[in-house]
Amino acid sequence: MSLNNLDTLYRQVIMDHYKNPRNRGVVEGESVSVDMNNPTCGDRIRLQLKVEDDIVKDAKFEGEGCSISMSSASMMTQAVKGKKIEDALEMSQLFSDMMLGKELKTDLDLGDIEALQGVSKFPARIKCATLAWKAMERGVKEEN
Repeated sequence: MSLNNLDTLYRQVIMDHYKNPRNRGVVEGESVSVDMNNPTCGDRIRLQLKVEDDIVKDAKFEGEGCSISMSSASMMTQAVKGKKIEDALEMSQLFSDMMLGKELKTDLDLGDIEALQGVSKFPARIKCATLAWKAMERGVKEEN
């Protein structure tokens, strides 16, 4: 697949998550809630996590912002649901490395998240992409 086609595919994945967000809403029952914003872009997110026995049982978000921040939140909630906290934090570190343009060495399946790797070429947008991940890190650390 050519780089141009890959770019187009990645853009389609990002726009799909933006227009059809996964896990948008409120977690039922007891959960940890984290509010974060990106003042430079106006992105705002409220992330709710239900963690039981060191496993992220549920993850949902509400908020508003650019296509990158909202699609990243959708992808992140999908990626961490059902994962051990340790694995969710490892994914967050991998995502952060990807945003810094580092080569990823992992056995973890990043799925749709890889569509965001092009953001690393636009430093002003990295905060948009990492907002939900930073909220998740804060949430699981509060939970422990």
